[in-house]
Amino acid sequence: MTDRFSAGLAEATRLTQAGNLAEATALIQRLLSGAGAGTASEPAHQGLPTTIDVEPLTVDAPDASPPHHATAATSPATSPATSTRVFAGRFHPRPQAGLGETLRGLAARAMPAGLDLGVGGLVRPAPDPLPDGASFTTASYTNAVGTRSYKLYIPASRRDGQPLPLVVMLHGCTQSPDDFAAGTRMNVLAEEHGCLVAYPAQPSSANAQKCWNWFSPADQQRDGGEPSLIAGITRQIMRDHPVDPGRVYVAGLSAGGAAAAIMGAAYPDLYAAVGVHSGLPCGAARDLPSAFAAMRQGTAGTGRGTGAVPTIVFHGDQDTTVHPGNGAAVAAQSIAGVTGTTAMEEHGRVPGGHGYTRTLHTDAAGRVLCEQWTIQGAGHAWAGGSPAGSYTDPRSPDATREMLRFFLDTPHRGLPPLS
Repeated sequence: MTDRFSAGLAEATRLTQAGNLAEATALIQRLLSGAGAGTASEPAHQGLPTTIDVEPLTVDAPDASPPHHATAATSPATSPATSTRVFAGRFHPRPQAGLGETLRGLAARAMPAGLDLGVGGLVRPAPDPLPDGASFTTASYTNAVGTRSYKLYIPASRRDGQPLPLVVMLHGCTQSPDDFAAGTRMNVLAEEHGCLVAYPAQPSSANAQKCWNWFSPADQQRDGGEPSLIAGITRQIMRDHPVDPGRVYVAGLSAGGAAAAIMGAAYPDLYAAVGVHSGLPCGAARDLPSAFAAMRQGTAGTGRGTGAVPTIVFHGDQDTTVHPGNGAAVAAQSIAGVTGTTAMEEHGRVPGGHGYTRTLHTDAAGRVLCEQWTIQGAGHAWAGGSPAGSYTDPRSPDATREMLRFFLDTPHRGLPPLS
């Protein structure tokens, strides 16, 4: 970190703490574009880099977005007068006119590279059709924090009364359950293996770009904030459907990946394994400036992270939205505190696509604690995904298939792997 950047980040922190979020946002945008700490009156969208980031980062001024959670009483940590929103990608202040035009322009510039920003301008193929006998329905869960809707896939291959595995999928910024399901094709794989799949939905009322608020201290703890809502959805499905309690998993992309890491750390008794795709480690940020720094340069995070549950990690080594070092940090957290660990690497390449390194981190007994995929030449997109959804890269290894294989092969509480 250069002295100039450090000084600028310190000034952005001071402005944030003083409540001058618009000025702090503008300064951070100039730091990102390399313009330095000029006058705060310059338009914050000027000087955007020519490289394309698949997922835009947005900062909402407190008077431009609804309260964090729809509750009768708002705690100081989530008060609209003090809260700040950060999303994985570039910083653009929401109050600026023309943000939609900026995103459409980025989408148009990304098209030659084959990237789909999911903000208009591209015609996607139709998602995979729903098999006869399967269902993909909407429900909701409410607790003292608020309400979240979710979609639940029930496979046609189920057998009445037979307990099924459950995978909870947390989408990335600007995405929806339908979009995330189409892009990851998790429902198709769940049909093959007989799994339930839940997709909690983050509304724009909680975050203007529908990102999970992974950076907020209120949303990094057990039985509070968004983790309580996601866990509540999980438990509601377990109550209402035949779910094997030893085979419940959580995964996510980008902001959803960071949230999945938090869920694994906060609820090791609920989730048997965790999948983090292009995300960040637990404790990566506590506010806007630290979130920006973590995404730009990577961070070790804080705490043990997902160390209590097996974790699979995917990250592209050319990800300019969330630094690849964050994937390594998630892997490091997953083995923190375990003695006698070893790492074994294997290398491969998708025909006509990206090469990759797959690293297995095992304990002294040979049990896999973490499986880490580093994809050469890949950016910020779901590996091996379908162009029917946003933020996907079909040229990469199939993250959905590998993730589900890792989940179902992971023993939990003495239970044998799924054969």
